[in-house]
Amino acid sequence: MSLAFANLGETKVIIDFTGKEDIKRHLQDMGFVKGESVKLLSENESGLILLVKGVRVAINKGLASKIMVA
Repeated sequence: MSLAFANLGETKVIIDFTGKEDIKRHLQDMGFVKGESVKLLSENESGLILLVKGVRVAINKGLASKIMVA
């Protein structure tokens, strides 16, 4: 499922990315790598605040929809 559909407080594991190579590279540069845990800390109409590798990262829901998690 897409990270955009995760519930508040859930911790998921990144399994894959969708989209163009430049988007995948951008996500990886931000710390989103396969096998890494991601926790959804907060959500509002403009995006999500996530905890990745001990760092809070804010991304919009469009970008979150490119991250596949389990």
